[in-house]
Amino acid sequence: MTTTASPSPGTPSPPPGLRDFYENPAVPVASGPSRTLRQARMLARALGPADASGPRTVLDIGCGDGSAAATAAPLLRGHRLIGVDWSQDALARARTRLPYAVRGELGGGGLPFASGAADAVLFSEVLEHLVDPDAALDEIRRVLRPGGHLMLSTPNLAAWYNRALLLAGVQPVFSEVSLRSVHGRPGAEVVGHLRLYTARALREFVAASGFAVVALEGAPFHGVPRVLRPLDRLACAAPSLASILLLHARRT
Repeated sequence: MTTTASPSPGTPSPPPGLRDFYENPAVPVASGPSRTLRQARMLARALGPADASGPRTVLDIGCGDGSAAATAAPLLRGHRLIGVDWSQDALARARTRLPYAVRGELGGGGLPFASGAADAVLFSEVLEHLVDPDAALDEIRRVLRPGGHLMLSTPNLAAWYNRALLLAGVQPVFSEVSLRSVHGRPGAEVVGHLRLYTARALREFVAASGFAVVALEGAPFHGVPRVLRPLDRLACAAPSLASILLLHARRT
């Protein structure tokens, strides 16, 4: 199996080694289309259609090359979708797909938005890259209006195949011990994962950061070998076993 994820905004900016790693155009930035669509549908249901009161502002924080936001855009017609990333290379690519893409960081001086400016935040495949996830959720909470929506996705440490791999003494998929090469697990691509969450840990972490968890769903992982994909889709019915965790929360 291989892993792919968007380069993440620093909290604060990553140390030089990580910063250089994420600025490398060879680092994969695409997220699986199934995960993207499932998350976009969750957000579309939460926001509803744009109405006479005007468009809602949706920030895609850690937008990477903009492919996930571009996939979501048709489901969010009438709403204002803004991509945010600290990687200049990622932003250059995102601007070919999105009308708005701005540079911003979750740490340091914070995001370039006023408090309460956003109605929703997409935070897709970013949390697992962060040095300081607590500061990241603090800043996201700041820019969200009260009751605003957080749509977060991250790989599941306790995915069904990872449970079997651990029993066999194999490093879990999605986990990494080096930025230079893969060691001890299936796959060949290094994408800079620093933290992994189970469904229970993710719920507790988000709730402790000032959000009310609304829903937790599962999504398949496009890197699963083809022969195992039916099992991976089946596992989505039990999010604690799914490859990818999709969490919807609201700012309290």
